[in-house]
Amino acid sequence: MKNPQSFKVFIVEDDLWYGSMLEHYLSLNPEYEVKRFESPDDFFAKLHELPDVVTLDYSLPGSDGTEVLRKIKEFNPDIRVIIISGQEDVATAINLLKNGAFDYIVKDDDTKDRLWNSILHLREIRNLKEEVESLKNQVGRKYDFSQIIIGKSEPMEKVFALIEKASKTNITVSVTGETGSGKELVAKAIHYNSERHKQPFVAVNVAAIPRELLESELFGHEKGSFTGAVTRRIGKFEEADKGTLFLDEIGELDINLQAKLLRVLQEREITRIGANAVLPINVRIIVATHKNLLEEVKNKTFREDLYYRLVGLPILLPPLRERGTDIAVLAKSFVDNFCKENKIARKVLTPEAQQKLTGYPFPGNVRELKSIMELAVVMSDEENILPEHITLNASTSISDLLNRETTLKEFESQIIQHYLDKYDKDVLLVARKLDIGKSTIYRMIQNGELKSK
Repeated sequence: MKNPQSFKVFIVEDDLWYGSMLEHYLSLNPEYEVKRFESPDDFFAKLHELPDVVTLDYSLPGSDGTEVLRKIKEFNPDIRVIIISGQEDVATAINLLKNGAFDYIVKDDDTKDRLWNSILHLREIRNLKEEVESLKNQVGRKYDFSQIIIGKSEPMEKVFALIEKASKTNITVSVTGETGSGKELVAKAIHYNSERHKQPFVAVNVAAIPRELLESELFGHEKGSFTGAVTRRIGKFEEADKGTLFLDEIGELDINLQAKLLRVLQEREITRIGANAVLPINVRIIVATHKNLLEEVKNKTFREDLYYRLVGLPILLPPLRERGTDIAVLAKSFVDNFCKENKIARKVLTPEAQQKLTGYPFPGNVRELKSIMELAVVMSDEENILPEHITLNASTSISDLLNRETTLKEFESQIIQHYLDKYDKDVLLVARKLDIGKSTIYRMIQNGELKSK
């Protein structure tokens, strides 16, 4: 097995004295594993040993340096080749560099030093590449869905099975679920467990970007294409090339931009704003929304043809209230992680505290549970986390609503507020869900009976 610290250098040089001089000079570095060859045939017989770099004499008897370079690159394009020539021929040097040579060095008094520096540069490149690969692998492990998306309930087992299926192909994936249920985590788990895991994962929250800027954000623009475009901008599609583009809250996409997105998905190419050139792209698409896109299609706010392009493999994330014992498992995980991150002594949830959590509907889902448990750790001065340390949003607790004496009007307001909070203040959606007029909701907001922000 090759020493990961070693660096293989093959010298191809027919001049015995010159080749021996290079071999001796490079061998001064104990990390270099140097081998010398006097003919291309001897060299190619050992090429399977995969050197990191080859120093190639351009003028070998019976061989053309360009042809030897071509054969090396055909065998393995990752092998770096440094051409050493007795001729200072600019045209030849340019041609060799275009065909894959890393460097072109003329034989003179400075050859040894130039070669030494060139190889040092190559080693730096290799080390940086290895560091990048290591970081990518770490990220991939970080988002291992079996470890990060915690849960053993039956609904989550179905989600895990779908994530595994999605990871094995490039099929478009649509993730739906309530706010805070973990849609982006699912997208990352799919990406980092797929063949694209070493390529970029780019997330875009469609709802968070102003409508007038979204086209530029997605597709990029050229300098001077509009007021404020002072430089060229690379869009998210280009940024995610060969990787995954995650479009969160896709249901909020402007109807005019939907047509442009559809064309990009059909043609697999983009055009920056203000540009004429068409750029091919290779991007895996994952979308997420808390909306019912079929309902949006019926309401003419979402294109039907785009819907069928995006639906792909649908993954429905269950709300936390439907995940049974996962609530306690997640709560414990959040407590343990928060204690570890903040160097706090380990704390334990009492059975009574767990029961309090189980009876709560969690309109904010996993995100809300995390926030609740972190606050509980802070509020608890002892080892045990008690029910009184757990602060729930009483206005959204159904059980609390039923247990309190209240007027029918107050009860109605609290129910509508619950749905507004649940669906990110989407008045139209709440009106449809509750079968009431949207004007009623707007009136209640104006009168201060409901909060819209």
